[in-house]
Amino acid sequence: MKTLQNLEWALSSFQQWEKGMNGEAETEFHGLRRSALKAFAEKGYPTTRLEEWRFTNVQPIAGTSFVPALRYDPSGVRREDVGKFFFPGFQGSRLVFINGHYAPEFSERQDTGVRSLAEVLREDSEAVLRHLGRLVKPGDPFAALNTAFLQDGAFVRVPDGVEMPGAVHLLFISTGGEKPALQTPRNLIIVGTGSKVSIVETYHTLGGGTNLTNVVTEVFAGEGSVIEHDKMQNESLSSFHVGTTQIEQKSGSTVTSNAVTLGGSLVRNNVGVVLVGEGCEATLNGLSVGTGAQLIDNHTTIDHASASCESHELYKAIQDGRSRGVFNGKIFVRKDAQKTDAKQTNKTLLLSDEAMMDTKPQLEIFADDVKCTHGATVGQLEEEQLFYLRSRGIPLDAARDILTFAFASDVINRVHVEPLREQLDAMLRARLREGRVTGA
Repeated sequence: MKTLQNLEWALSSFQQWEKGMNGEAETEFHGLRRSALKAFAEKGYPTTRLEEWRFTNVQPIAGTSFVPALRYDPSGVRREDVGKFFFPGFQGSRLVFINGHYAPEFSERQDTGVRSLAEVLREDSEAVLRHLGRLVKPGDPFAALNTAFLQDGAFVRVPDGVEMPGAVHLLFISTGGEKPALQTPRNLIIVGTGSKVSIVETYHTLGGGTNLTNVVTEVFAGEGSVIEHDKMQNESLSSFHVGTTQIEQKSGSTVTSNAVTLGGSLVRNNVGVVLVGEGCEATLNGLSVGTGAQLIDNHTTIDHASASCESHELYKAIQDGRSRGVFNGKIFVRKDAQKTDAKQTNKTLLLSDEAMMDTKPQLEIFADDVKCTHGATVGQLEEEQLFYLRSRGIPLDAARDILTFAFASDVINRVHVEPLREQLDAMLRARLREGRVTGA
């Protein structure tokens, strides 16, 4: 299917923005933006002719003229509006971003290594430029668009040998407006040797209107470090979300990624891990819940580039209404990555005859001393299980809710940040009660 490209808004917005930059337009950092815009303009949006996008038509995005959020404007945002997205009992630093820009009046920083990216760029641009863009795949059009309009995001740096207490909550809020808006937050997370940290990214919408959140997060895991990265997306059903998370692991590091997608009209999640040192362990967990006409696409890549590493992957999807899900999971085992142990599982629960799922697990193995498995299942609720619950006096809708929640909770329970896990639990139960899954 041909995708009609609409790129003029990006070019004209960039030109107008650049005119007011003064000296910043001559910096090395802005040179990166200019190169990224050129790459985006030359390549354009991906089309369904590309294998990576075969099941996801981005025409709703490509046919829209967006207005980039180039300035911080918290107008109309009240503390109580932001507060409803906080987690009860949360302990740690919290950075709040309004339309991709750091909002200090709503934030609470308890650690000196937790800052806004714009602040670090002003004071120590070398600390950013040493890492920025190193993990992003060349030629990725959405990553290029993110870089072209990059201004702010989160910068988290954990020194060697530090176990950060609590967690770091990165809260991103889109406010909407009369015209379709673009937010391009960029997050850079650098964790030192032997350090430990939990990072939570959450995405929400205030108000109506159409938004495109195009976010890139790069995570560098030092030797022997332990990282949990949790992402929860619950933006409005009039929103688009394209998120890219790229992780590099050095020897002996352990990284767990938990991704939960609930909102958005068209959502694409790209999660990639490269195991560059021996003895690493990577765990990718995901849960998506689609209803109505939502399209949720999860693409994951685990690159075993070194020997004696383990990876575990479990992605689950619940599809109801006329929603559509996509899962494409790739595991590469390179020639020198002997003694690799990799397992990948994708499971989908269809609650409607009109819901669809396209799943494609992939293994590419170039080593001979490995243990790798993958599998995918797509099905409906078991009639025997429903009958068992109904025979004990449980109504049909309640029985469906119980079984659906049990299916999803397998992923939710893998989130170790307790306030987030409790919030996800409550949100899923509420959605079931509202009928957004069982009755959509």
